[in-house]
Amino acid sequence: MTVGSDGISGPAGRAAGAGVRPEAIRAIPLRHPWRWVAAVVVLAAAVALVYTFASAPDLKWDAVGQYLFFPRIEEAILVTLELTVLAMVIGIALGVLLAVMRLSVNPVVSTVSWFYIWFFRGTPVLVQIFFWYNIATILPFIRLGIPFTHLQWVGQTNNIVSPFLAAVLGLGLNEAAYMSEVVRAGIISVDHGQTEAAQALGMTRVRVMRRIVLPQAMRVIIPPTGNETISMLKTSSLASIATVAELFYIQEEISNSNFRIVELLIVASIWYLVMTSILTFGQYYVERYFARGSARQLPMTPLQRFRRMLLRSHVAPPLVTADPSAASSITPHSR
Repeated sequence: MTVGSDGISGPAGRAAGAGVRPEAIRAIPLRHPWRWVAAVVVLAAAVALVYTFASAPDLKWDAVGQYLFFPRIEEAILVTLELTVLAMVIGIALGVLLAVMRLSVNPVVSTVSWFYIWFFRGTPVLVQIFFWYNIATILPFIRLGIPFTHLQWVGQTNNIVSPFLAAVLGLGLNEAAYMSEVVRAGIISVDHGQTEAAQALGMTRVRVMRRIVLPQAMRVIIPPTGNETISMLKTSSLASIATVAELFYIQEEISNSNFRIVELLIVASIWYLVMTSILTFGQYYVERYFARGSARQLPMTPLQRFRRMLLRSHVAPPLVTADPSAASSITPHSR
């Protein structure tokens, strides 16, 4: 004999019991009071640290506002962006070539690529910039032409290798060594069976690399490349050793004349933060674009998340009835 929830036995009791919704489980979340204590302590320490520096008696915030949009500072920002773009173009182009050379079956080609990466990764970028800046001391003239003939072009090194070009060469050639490892990691991440299948169809190695491997490797290459670009923007400040009029060099010149060293450093830091934030925002969308096909659903953009939050705040919550008879009238098929 089967007894229903309302005390009625038999098939009637089973039918009545099946129509009643079970009572909801009351879940009591576990409390973590020490998390709140740690959050308060960390927040208080951060606020105290910021307030200590912001309220320093000798810090002149009006000088920060005065030089934030100073014409020389704006021109220096453009030079910084030019250095970053040119160095990254050289680094990416040469890095892809070095990565392909490193993976070549030709031992001479792979050894040359390995030696280049070993040398430029093993020496500081500051030393490399300083080397190109002083290249004229050991090579006063640059000769280009066909060997053992009179067809050649001669130029003075000081006129060819300007301070700006010296900084671009130092930054770009150094970046190529790191980008080659990034590209090589992306190429290795693609299953080798796809390369074998493409070659079995008669595709050349160059075409396989261009049409099969590199498009898939971009998902692995893009994130570290974005980080390298942001790092290059900040590393461009080392070009000041070559007297290039970039952001750090110009703010140093201005601070040497008005003795507002910290204020001008704050101005430079603000602009570096603005530029790196823009690059970070762009990196997110580039990564999202190349992530297509790797996930069933792409993550929402910050704008989409904001719109969803607004829509949720305007949607009225559903009405919940407390009438047990209404709840018992709902069957599993009607839900």
